[in-house]
Amino acid sequence: MAGAHPTVTDGSPDTSRRVSFWLDDLVVRGLDDLRPRAALTSNARFDVCLIGGGLTALWTAYSLAKRDPTLRIAVLEREFAGFGASGRNGGWCSALFPQSATSIEREHGFDQAQAMRRAMIDTVDEVGRVTALEQIDCDYVKGGTVLFARNRPQRELAAAEVDEARRFGVDALEYWEERAVGSRFGATGLDGTAPAAVYDPDCARVQPAKLVRGLARVVESLGVSVFERTEVVGWSAGRVQFRALDGSGAEGTVSSSHVIVATEGYGAKLPRVRRRILPLYSLMIATEPLPDEVWSEIGIEHGQTFSDYRHLLVYGQRTADNRFAFGGRGASYHWGSAMNPAYERVDSVFTHLHTALRDLFPAVGDARVTHRWGGPLGVARDWNATASYNPKTGVGFAGAYVGDGLSTTNLAGRTMADLVQGVESDLTGLPWVNHRSPLWEPEPLRFLGANLGVLGMQFADAEERATGRPSLVARAIGRLTGH
Repeated sequence: MAGAHPTVTDGSPDTSRRVSFWLDDLVVRGLDDLRPRAALTSNARFDVCLIGGGLTALWTAYSLAKRDPTLRIAVLEREFAGFGASGRNGGWCSALFPQSATSIEREHGFDQAQAMRRAMIDTVDEVGRVTALEQIDCDYVKGGTVLFARNRPQRELAAAEVDEARRFGVDALEYWEERAVGSRFGATGLDGTAPAAVYDPDCARVQPAKLVRGLARVVESLGVSVFERTEVVGWSAGRVQFRALDGSGAEGTVSSSHVIVATEGYGAKLPRVRRRILPLYSLMIATEPLPDEVWSEIGIEHGQTFSDYRHLLVYGQRTADNRFAFGGRGASYHWGSAMNPAYERVDSVFTHLHTALRDLFPAVGDARVTHRWGGPLGVARDWNATASYNPKTGVGFAGAYVGDGLSTTNLAGRTMADLVQGVESDLTGLPWVNHRSPLWEPEPLRFLGANLGVLGMQFADAEERATGRPSLVARAIGRLTGH
């Protein structure tokens, strides 16, 4: 990502691959050496300048370049394309959006909530369409998501989610009873019974590093200039200031009619973003490949992602090479929105994730964990993502996906292309377009509030295990997170 975070790579494959299992997988398989592209080292002029080298910037560049091949488009990235959340996430190309349909309905009305749900569902297929068209082999398999409901409060929450989906009439959620789940999956309940589950067909499993690195190559083939090891230090209408991190010491300015900021969680360290975004860390583990007979007992098929209805979020997938890739929240927010490579590796969180995975699927047994990694995702104060653009200044901003960005970035890219080109469309009429979230509170309120939220979700899960009733704490926190 562009932005003022500490440099953690020196441009060599050996250091870059440690960012995530996904990036390491590319190097091991000889698919990508992760060596950075050339930095920008002199003043330049472009029609569109995108700050950040993740999926938001690349999907925007792709949409613009496909529509108008004459556009001069630049992507400026501090490290390498896919260094941030785009190369570290759980690999869910899902229809999830940070704000629930009911919350959108309260603010914008039923029709707008319904339109947002349709757009997200369509986006899952759009990613599959484009990756097939452009021959981006990213292990895309649309197998849906299985959400296990492992005790009474979780089953009530699952049933309520299915009812909400039926009311809006867009999401095709299915509620699976305990007997059906028990006969198909080797997942455990929390109250002595087999879990129930909700099945959401609108999700695909992908290898995210293959997606973002492949997309970077595609946009280059369309004439987009991708500059890596290029740090953005400031911007204003029509101008982006940068410095090269390739050892040349070069500094300069990009003149551009359109400037799009797409830095996600790393934007918190940029002067003109700061309190618009809170960086919240999510961590992941990957196991060694498991034998087919173990996967038969577990029941998760290729293309399926999975989670459950606990409040402290977990998420997982079966990788193309038969590993578990499993992640979740629980890491602390750090004072002043600080970011540091050490925050990506918290032993207590990794231990919690490993324990949670074996608790959910006992057949994992003593399978070895081969990779541990993490990174910051971006959270707006009202937990609402946005694709925003000011036609008077030519400056746009997209992000705050709260971890639901792998597919939402594609929707953002297509939407930003319409906004930049002044096209009124169904996409530009969606309720998240030009949404302006309130700023996060100054410290110490931000520190206290963010960490109390994490602790509150942990307490809510413990409360439900102990009482067998829906958590009152979770209900209170839900109102603060767009649900």
